[in-house]
Amino acid sequence: MISITEFQKIGVGLTGFGIFFILFGVLLYFDSVLLAFGNILFLAGIAVIIGLRRTFTFFFQRPRLKGTSFFLGGILIVLLRWPILGMALEVYGFVTLFRGFFPVVFGFLGSIGNIPFLSLLFRKLGESNTNMV
Repeated sequence: MISITEFQKIGVGLTGFGIFFILFGVLLYFDSVLLAFGNILFLAGIAVIIGLRRTFTFFFQRPRLKGTSFFLGGILIVLLRWPILGMALEVYGFVTLFRGFFPVVFGFLGSIGNIPFLSLLFRKLGESNTNMV
């Protein structure tokens, strides 16, 4: 079992609140204040969980610069009160940045639930991703 420090627990809380505020901002017709607050909390939580140096090296590796620029540019656009365009850029950047993590997440979600349709869907997604590699 992985043990996490109290500081990392605070980071998980910040990240969770960030995701909550982003979803709540989207539900309230792209409220730019909630989206900006959620983005700031999300990034702060990630930095607290894995550390500033590892966060910086993750986001600014050469293969990930395109995704990072779209993600951080989307946050900047949201802060400048263009929430729909900013969120579109953020989503594209997020998918580009975390593309490698999606098969792991889908496999985990497929294994924890006993929902036949989702288990079949996640199994098929996992098979298609292994064929691509």
